[in-house]
Amino acid sequence: MRLFLQLVLLVSVASFFASSAQAGSPVRKDRSSQPITIKSNELSADNKGKTALFAGKVVAKQSDITIYSDKLTVNYADEKNDVEKIEAVGNVRIVQENRIATAGHAIYDSKLGRITLTGNPKVTEGAANTISGSTIIYYLDEERSEVRSEGKDRVVTTIQPRARKK
Repeated sequence: MRLFLQLVLLVSVASFFASSAQAGSPVRKDRSSQPITIKSNELSADNKGKTALFAGKVVAKQSDITIYSDKLTVNYADEKNDVEKIEAVGNVRIVQENRIATAGHAIYDSKLGRITLTGNPKVTEGAANTISGSTIIYYLDEERSEVRSEGKDRVVTTIQPRARKK
């Protein structure tokens, strides 16, 4: 019985971040070539340093992902001025489909398709499923995640089981 419960928990956690996509739906594609639209109260660009700093009620959208924050720094790669990294600071909220992530700090690595959340990160999926830890790393294109704890912090997961059909 204990092994069965461990397997159920393992499957539940593994599928926690997987989308509720139906069979036959397309696999997520690389977002690095898709446009990013950013709205903010202020913009400070440094062409030599290949950075742009957006401040004040920032909203950044790329494909199905929207990032909200107080400040957002975009770093460009050397060769083609492609977006290399986006760093969001302060009241970070990231929305993708039915998932909402909140944190004090987030780094989105466009080429790796990875968001790293720190500063009391928490991800909520649907109405009741949540996960929190010291660091949450979500691989967007692979729909998988890693949650880590540091010091006395622990990874905390709440999974709402689905009602059985009668």
